[in-house]
Amino acid sequence: MQRIMGYMRKAITEYHMLEDGDVLAVGVSGGKDSLALLVGLAGLRKFIGIDFKLVAITIDMGFQAPPADFSAVEELCRGLGVEYRQVHTEIGPVIFDVRKEANPCSLCARMRRGALHDAALAAGCNKLALGHHYNDAVETFMMNLFQEGRIGCFSPVTYLSRKKLTMIRPLIFAPEREIAGAVKKAGLPVVKNPCPADGVTQREWTKNFLRELEREHRGVTQRIFGAMKRGHISGW
Repeated sequence: MQRIMGYMRKAITEYHMLEDGDVLAVGVSGGKDSLALLVGLAGLRKFIGIDFKLVAITIDMGFQAPPADFSAVEELCRGLGVEYRQVHTEIGPVIFDVRKEANPCSLCARMRRGALHDAALAAGCNKLALGHHYNDAVETFMMNLFQEGRIGCFSPVTYLSRKKLTMIRPLIFAPEREIAGAVKKAGLPVVKNPCPADGVTQREWTKNFLRELEREHRGVTQRIFGAMKRGHISGW
């Protein structure tokens, strides 16, 4: 995790993500990225020189077949000395059983993010950390280009004026491959995603497309990321 924490420290410093007195919610889905984010932030508290508090928040989507078990995540938080909150919702059943959405990902993301924002505010947090990493940024840029015909991506730091909440993405310099390796080496308790659409999304298609492109044009992902930074795309 030391290398991942190095990436995080660089992002936090370069984009001024944290300040003394911040109460930072960490969105913890149970996936590898959110667990790396949680453990990395907990570790950084010891030496980054910024006095901030952490609250880990899981949005339970309400899937029942089988229901997700976050007990190991709760135990991890206890060991890290981080407050853990689990918020139960019916987002999953509403999208798949009630609305029967043909393309569920967009609506699901909005509902999940709204629940997370509200939970962060209820916990007294002024900032929210999300687990988007280096590869997520490039994939999002390409999805916006291919699907919407626009140049853009999520930002490293975003202030939500309606919520008075700042979203930060400390993993933006961390490659997914290195995150996966660090999580496996540390033996972190990854929770399998119970979503029926897992693995068959447009993002998965984009991920595979970039993987094939990388095989033919070594370093293309890095060049796209560099172009985003040099072009100051979406605050990069």
